[in-house]
Amino acid sequence: MRLIHRGILLCFALLATVPAFAWGPLGHRIVADLAAAQLAPAARAQVDALLASEHAQSLADIANWADTLRDDPDQAALGKATAPLHYVNMHGSCAFKPALDCPDGQCVVGAINHYAAILGNRGLPAAERAQALNFVVHFVGDVHQPLHAGYKQDRGANDYQVQFEGQGSNLHRVWDSGLLSTRHMDARQYAAFLEKQGPVTLPAPIAPLDNPPAQWADQSCQVVMDQGVYPAGHVITQAYVERQLPVADRQLRLAGKRLADLLNRVLGDSRAVSTPR
Repeated sequence: MRLIHRGILLCFALLATVPAFAWGPLGHRIVADLAAAQLAPAARAQVDALLASEHAQSLADIANWADTLRDDPDQAALGKATAPLHYVNMHGSCAFKPALDCPDGQCVVGAINHYAAILGNRGLPAAERAQALNFVVHFVGDVHQPLHAGYKQDRGANDYQVQFEGQGSNLHRVWDSGLLSTRHMDARQYAAFLEKQGPVTLPAPIAPLDNPPAQWADQSCQVVMDQGVYPAGHVITQAYVERQLPVADRQLRLAGKRLADLLNRVLGDSRAVSTPR
């Protein structure tokens, strides 16, 4: 029965077009909490107004909305349309190539730029901007999960099977949630733990400077290349967890800082706070 069960899980993994989650619900809430603590007053006012229009109280409340669309019959069409926007497949190197890696803007890099522009457009209805906020919060988290900027040939390690804590899994799922769960903290506790480490130092900008989300994807991809993310023998050992968990922590901190910076930039004019309608 165990073999049958694992075979069924593998079939679902192979059939899925995108990973089930990025960072998992815990990771996305951590990123949102980290960003919320770094918002400037003008951006916070607009964020609060847009959240109120959706009866939400915090960025963490909306952080996982984009991952729920596929399971909501009323949102199935939107979930299908946005499914390719949760990741970017890098083709052979960690240098983002728009035409190859993101045709027609259909990847997480294009999605962040697209929805950030909607969010910052004060002339649009509050409902449209609020939806864009949901997507921006989620997709900035996505692009910082290293395997969401991973290799096309194994679908960001969804097809790379591993043993973790005595059970079969895949490497993508381990990075989505398995690593973070080993700290046994909820999102607020985890965010507080990371905040105690002080401000995160952002990597130096890479030319050209006109597409920051592309650089974020490049750097996430480089984590996969440089940090030994693929375990020897397909086994996630305790030594692997101890080595890679600080890497995951740093990616969460980078995501929180960059999300806050993005929101501060596009929502930074306090005179432009919109009234939900």
